[in-house]
Amino acid sequence: MDVVTSRGKPLRPLRRREVLHRHLYAVDHPGPGGARATYTVEIDGTRDDGRAELYVDGRRQAKADMPASFPVPGATIEVAVTLYGVRRMHLVGDGGEERRLDPVPGTLEYRRGRMHRRHRVLSRVIGWLAIAILLVNLVLAVPEALELLTRIDRIAEVVGTFTSPVQMPGWITTTLIVAGVLAAVERALMLRRNRVIDFETLWTVL
Repeated sequence: MDVVTSRGKPLRPLRRREVLHRHLYAVDHPGPGGARATYTVEIDGTRDDGRAELYVDGRRQAKADMPASFPVPGATIEVAVTLYGVRRMHLVGDGGEERRLDPVPGTLEYRRGRMHRRHRVLSRVIGWLAIAILLVNLVLAVPEALELLTRIDRIAEVVGTFTSPVQMPGWITTTLIVAGVLAAVERALMLRRNRVIDFETLWTVL
């Protein structure tokens, strides 16, 4: 989590073709001199080093490995990501109070948030549907994972072999994988996280 000072580079405008891999969040917070400043965190999925970058009033100030922790006057900006998107993007004050950064207009996260504000009922339905898909995937993935583990010789010698009682056609498995990924992305767009529901959807790994 080493933070490297890297000043001077201007923040590039977000292009439409970048919305799937470029994440931008911002927050207004007092700068070193006490005046309000805009702190923007950029995460670009195409970067080879996988680092997050911090910009102050449109100029790069620092970059750090994930999970990142950027010290700012009186607080720290904490950043973490998962396979599906941003997991944490918070300004944590020295006293422990937290404030979530806002997605920058034009980003996929901003568009999802705008849809939530304009169509709350539809947004809630999508949110509950994502939860249902992830829970179904989790339940169905457990016996499948056990079967794969017991195929390892050393494990089979100790606990024996296990055959999953759930045998599904390939097209159903594929559908669940795709639905699980979309559901996980939906949760990431809204910065929602639960240790059980968002257990990295085993179907996307198997």
